Amino acid sequence: MTDNQNKTQLPADFTGRVRLFPLPDLVMFPHVMQPLHIFEPRYRELVEDALATDQLVAMAHLQAGWEADYEDRPPIFPVTCIGRIVSHARLDDGKFNILLLGLRRALITDELPLTRSFREAEVAVLEDLYAGAATQERASIQRELLHCFRRFTPESPAAQEQFESLMNNRLPLGVLTDIISFTMKFDVDLKQRLLSEWNVDQRARMLLAELRQLDDSHAISDDERKFPPEFSAN
Repeated sequence: MTDNQNKTQLPADFTGRVRLFPLPDLVMFPHVMQPLHIFEPRYRELVEDALATDQLVAMAHLQAGWEADYEDRPPIFPVTCIGRIVSHARLDDGKFNILLLGLRRALITDELPLTRSFREAEVAVLEDLYAGAATQERASIQRELLHCFRRFTPESPAAQEQFESLMNNRLPLGVLTDIISFTMKFDVDLKQRLLSEWNVDQRARMLLAELRQLDDSHAISDDERKFPPEFSAN
C-alpha cells in the first residue's frame, strides 16, 4: 500500500478511541479536505497529541444551545467524521494551520471522562451501506446528482476542471454524495443529517431532493458558488 493510500485508511491498530474537536459551524465528511486554523489552547494540545501519535481528529458538530456551555462539554451530535492531519504548519505563537482529510463516519458510543483539556470518545466506525435492492436505480441517481451539482459549480476554469475530474473518476455513489454535501453551502443541520445517514441510497435521495429544491427556488449567488471551501477557524 502506498503512502497516499495509507493516508486514506484508518490505522490497522485503530482502537476506536478518538479525540473530539466540536465546532458549531462545520460538518466534516469523509473523502474531503478541510483547512483549519487552530488557536484555542485545548485544541492546540489536541493537535500536538495527534501529531505525536496517529494524526487522527474526530470532527463533531455542536447541538443547539452550545453557547451556554462552550468552555465545558456542550452536547454534540452522535455521528462524527474521523479525519487525519495530512499537513500542518506550526505558527510562531503556538497556533496551527492544519489540513484535515476526512476518512470515515463514526458513531459515538461513549464519551470518556476528561483526562486532558480536550474531549475524547469511543466510537464505532460506520461503513457506507449499499442496499442490494436499489442497485438498478443507483446509476441514474448518480447521473442526476452530477447534472444538478454542475449548476452550482463556479464558471472559473479551475472549478470546471475539478468538476470534469469528478465526472471522469467514476466515484462510488457514497463518495460522490459526501463530496457534494461538503461542498454545497447547505445549512449545517442539513449537513449533519446527510453525515448521519450511512445508507448510501437514502443519502443520495435526500441530497438530490435538496439540490432540486435549491435549483428551483432561487438564482445561485457567487457565495454559493465558492469552491473549494475556505479555511475554518476554531
